Amino acid sequence: MVSRVRVWLNRTYAENVFFMDQLRRNPGDRAVEIHATHGDADSPVLAAADTAELEPEGLSPAGYVEYALDQCQRRGIDVFVPRLHQAAVVAHRADFEAVGTALLAPPPEAVAVFHDKVIAYEAVQAIGVPVPPWWRVRGAEELVAAVEELEAAGHKACFKPASGAGGVGFRVITRSPFSMAQLNGFPSPYVPLDLVLDALAQAEEEVDWLVMPRLEQPEVSVDCLTGPDNRIRMAVGRTKNGRRRGFTLHEQWLEPARAIAEGFGLHYLSNIQFRMFGDRPVLMDVNTRPAGGLHQLSLCGINAPWAAVRLALGEDPGEVAPPFLGQDYTVVSGPRPLRSVTVPQQRLEEPQQARPAVPAPINSVEVRAGQALPL
Repeated sequence: MVSRVRVWLNRTYAENVFFMDQLRRNPGDRAVEIHATHGDADSPVLAAADTAELEPEGLSPAGYVEYALDQCQRRGIDVFVPRLHQAAVVAHRADFEAVGTALLAPPPEAVAVFHDKVIAYEAVQAIGVPVPPWWRVRGAEELVAAVEELEAAGHKACFKPASGAGGVGFRVITRSPFSMAQLNGFPSPYVPLDLVLDALAQAEEEVDWLVMPRLEQPEVSVDCLTGPDNRIRMAVGRTKNGRRRGFTLHEQWLEPARAIAEGFGLHYLSNIQFRMFGDRPVLMDVNTRPAGGLHQLSLCGINAPWAAVRLALGEDPGEVAPPFLGQDYTVVSGPRPLRSVTVPQQRLEEPQQARPAVPAPINSVEVRAGQALPL
């Protein structure tokens, strides 16, 4: 009898409830048991897991690795999908292998390259992948110089942290003064330059921002699955143009994504994002982790999470190609169950049986940008 597979997701995004659902609905109908940890007791991933714990706060990266090793050994984890402290965890891959756990994450060298966007842009340029013009700024004078150069070339300037993920800290510079227009509508990424300069003048520490032109749509996120042999098994683009979403296999997006995934050893699941600069695609960002929208590939007949877990277990899934491209769609939010207790209760052990996707609803939370619906 084929044994169950025990998978752990640590402090991950709410959208990964769908990642968990796909693992349970794997094509081979193999029993999968999911462990989840998080710092927020109301994270829906805790309610969706078979077993769950709150993570301790304030751990250093080294301390977190010790905590993670203990979790893997105590819980019998077969595959660990690390998001929090990914760099520290992958640096100890041999220690996790020693307790029987495979890491579904790239090697430390690849994680280090793409942790800093400046290093990443320089690295991908060296292999011929186009990137937008960019400036690294640490203070007001450098910011003004970069903005003026971009505006002189007819571009809108934007900035984001040199390290970070998920669009946190992204802003678009405007010369328009702050007015009721900003207060009457929904919050906007636009921020007046004078307010940014005032904030910088009052800041106690210098910033570390990447300034570049605002890139145009479509945005294409290429989800990649790459083996530890550096050979890519899957590359499918998800297109975003306003509310409309879709899929693409056009080589103008897939070819540079493959070059990055294979060239830098982005083992297992990665997400490589492009936008338009003028009439050509340029790299926007590289995520060394599964994208929150990865589950949307199910509209193309692909179960990418399960293929990645198989690869981590040494079971090569071969080429993972979509049998068809799904129709255009949009994403909407929907309710997911929450636990009513501070620490989620543990489910009874049921060896070799598939678990229900979620427990009976008690409270609920909206998981945004998760449920895909056709347009």
